[in-house]
Amino acid sequence: MNDTNGTTRTCGLIGNPVAHSISPVIHNHLAALSGINLVYVTFPVEKSALHDAVKGAYALDILGLNVTVPYKSDVIPELVDIDPLAKQIGAVNTLVRVDGGFKGYNTDMPGLYRAMCSDGVKVEGEKVLVLGAGGAARANAFLLAYHHASEIIIMNRTIQKAQIIADAVKQAFPETAVKAMALNEFDKLSGNDYICIQATSVGLHPNDEDVVIADLAFYKKLKVGYDVICNPVETKFMKLVKEAGGEAHNGLKMLLYQGILAYELWNQCNITEEDASFVFRKMKEAMGIHE
Repeated sequence: MNDTNGTTRTCGLIGNPVAHSISPVIHNHLAALSGINLVYVTFPVEKSALHDAVKGAYALDILGLNVTVPYKSDVIPELVDIDPLAKQIGAVNTLVRVDGGFKGYNTDMPGLYRAMCSDGVKVEGEKVLVLGAGGAARANAFLLAYHHASEIIIMNRTIQKAQIIADAVKQAFPETAVKAMALNEFDKLSGNDYICIQATSVGLHPNDEDVVIADLAFYKKLKVGYDVICNPVETKFMKLVKEAGGEAHNGLKMLLYQGILAYELWNQCNITEEDASFVFRKMKEAMGIHE
């Protein structure tokens, strides 16, 4: 790791809680690999202090910040500018220092796309299911439309919530085929070649055996499944995808690439795939994942 000195720049993560974050491992290794004099730390921020935290970060010459739950939407009014994709999604996870304050970006979704590309999974022209109707589901639906999925189906227990997202995506991308569907209507899905993104917190540790849909018949309709969850490393959703003969991935690479994209924005640089692979190994070591 780089030694800090009087010219070391600081980046960090704001949210609550942040103590568990793997982001310092990502960014401090990236700094060492790229030879940039930068240190990345975590900043726990209470909700009532969010305005002061962003203002203070700018006053303290902080180069950039990541934003995690529960502030990805709450932070938007504190920004002096916002990237169009982040504005459409309605969530920001990366703040880049500009004149007068910070500009907001969403690197979560481009991060997932880069992870998919790394795994050899293409979105263009594919039929994709999104499980859930929260912020992650909304972001994923916009990502898929942006990258020209042929059909997007947002599946949720409460179909009205899924319909709100479908309508928003349709308004932003009128050419995209997008619709809402209740989870228990999966038997209406035609074919067995869907990509599915599990965009809920169901199955997150310690509830490792929970799953949004338990019926194996649903998983036989999937060729690829992505779970946004990183802990456990193999969720029940992933196990069912594999049991039905599909290819399954967790959210670790998405986490890696959202960090790399943020780092590239802050430092106006490009991280090689070789360095990305090295940092990915370091992430897994830090999480106690042994392959």
